[in-house]
Amino acid sequence: MISATQKKNSSLKGKSILTLSELSSEQIQFILDKAEQMKTNKEDGTHLLQGKIVGMIFDKPSTRTRVSFEAGTLQLGGHALYLNGQDLQLGRGETIADTAKVLSSYVDAIMIRTFSHQTVEELSLHASIPIINGLTDLYHPCQALADLLTIKEQKGQLKGVKLVYVGDGNNVANSLMLGAASMGITMEIVTPPGYEPQPSITKFAQLLAAKSGGRVMLHHDPFEAVKGADVIYTDVWTSMGQEQENEKRLMDFVNYQVNTTLLKEASQDYIFLHCLPAHRGEEVTSEVIDGEHSVVFQQAENRLHVQKALLAEILSS
Repeated sequence: MISATQKKNSSLKGKSILTLSELSSEQIQFILDKAEQMKTNKEDGTHLLQGKIVGMIFDKPSTRTRVSFEAGTLQLGGHALYLNGQDLQLGRGETIADTAKVLSSYVDAIMIRTFSHQTVEELSLHASIPIINGLTDLYHPCQALADLLTIKEQKGQLKGVKLVYVGDGNNVANSLMLGAASMGITMEIVTPPGYEPQPSITKFAQLLAAKSGGRVMLHHDPFEAVKGADVIYTDVWTSMGQEQENEKRLMDFVNYQVNTTLLKEASQDYIFLHCLPAHRGEEVTSEVIDGEHSVVFQQAENRLHVQKALLAEILSS
């Protein structure tokens, strides 16, 4: 049960969520606790967003982000508006600033899934309502919150867990690194040379880890990194917008596939995570993602619960 003191100290009311670096470890913990509570009691908070409207801007296609935010808003008694970026006047040259000001007078919050993180920052700068980052080229904070919730459910704790991410140092890796660092997780990021996460984000995550008792380390040898790992995570090698790099990436990542040979080095009770969609046979084998250690569908379900927790705390009276 969440105490009144916890709630007061972790208030998110009216707050935009652009990256996890803007949230304290207490706020992250509060979101996870709230999500667990809502997951256990599906009737909890069914009227929290009554009369509230969430505008959802999509410049990138989505399954989990769209359905989880839309379903979550409806389950809390609110209404979600799907806004295709190309159907808005943004697609015809209207400025982000003008769009932010107009939408602020129509809806209570905006969730945006787009390419450039600068777009989200500019939207937040000019909006008078909360902005939630549903994904950009640099960050995917809502996914990382669902990842942390899944690890907590499976391992019973976050602090001290060893998490190994194998693959591209992309937006998912960036947000997961920030979240893990805040919560005292030991995270090792294994990439081919040249595919590491952005250095400034890594440095900030390492500063967070130093305060929480966690660690953030970069590696190029997956077999060395996964020794004793409690959690193994991977993502697609080629993200949306990188299709022209696909052939080169397939060659560069060929030794970074998560398969049963690699996982012999992990803890016996490891869990496997993937944010989906997955390309079976590339970054992960079917044997792993469909195997007994995989919790990818629990992880996907948890997108719904953390997003309901976020919406409830940001928008409820």
